[in-house]
Amino acid sequence: MLETDPGVVDAAIDAGDALVARFDRTNAVAGALIATRPEPDRVHVDAVAVRRARRGRGIGSALVAAAVRRAERDAAVSVVTAAFDADLRAFYADLGFAVRPDGDADRLWGRAAVGGGSEETSS
Repeated sequence: MLETDPGVVDAAIDAGDALVARFDRTNAVAGALIATRPEPDRVHVDAVAVRRARRGRGIGSALVAAAVRRAERDAAVSVVTAAFDADLRAFYADLGFAVRPDGDADRLWGRAAVGGGSEETSS
């Protein structure tokens, strides 16, 4: 489900930066988010995945919003970032991310300021 390195997943689990959405009735995993901390003041959304049968129900949005809320509670974190395919522009923009090109025509970069940080959209 997640397109990320297993070592990144293990590190995120150990750091408490792995979020899982479960289906209430069966407790089956409906989606997951892996965040990394490339700098002490930045949380990066490394991967978000939602099972095909559960897409379009707000699960991915809830996972990203939860990651942002967790970052807001960490005084050391000033920004949450994500790199994503261009077709996800509206998804991240709707979640409050400032979006800009990532240098690759098919990829975008998003930033959401949290805590005392200021949103930055320039390169």
